[in-house]
Amino acid sequence: QVQLVESGGGLVQPGGSLRLSCKSSRSIYSFSSMRWYRQAPGKQREFVAGITAGGETRYADSTMGRFTVSRDTRNTVYLQLNSLKPEDTAVYYCNAYLSIGAESWGQGTQVTVSS
Repeated sequence: QVQLVESGGGLVQPGGSLRLSCKSSRSIYSFSSMRWYRQAPGKQREFVAGITAGGETRYADSTMGRFTVSRDTRNTVYLQLNSLKPEDTAVYYCNAYLSIGAESWGQGTQVTVSS
């Protein structure tokens, strides 16, 4: 339905920061919300943060105020990751959500937090 491409992942030390980007082939305002998920090896994919077309944001409790989701005026959603911890290590995925049964996923970008 839509192509999503994440970027910005990498290797950082504990306490470091990264800014992830998700570029959509369509306007992000075409969707009900844009969401970020993550999945660590051997674990289920979990919700991290999201922003609605109206600009409302929601975060998982696990972020503990360290992450911020934002957007530009066209096709890109961002996830600012601050004060990173080893347990944040995962593949981070972008999700474009319209309704149940109408959503798309990116290929993911790897975030590794290690010293």
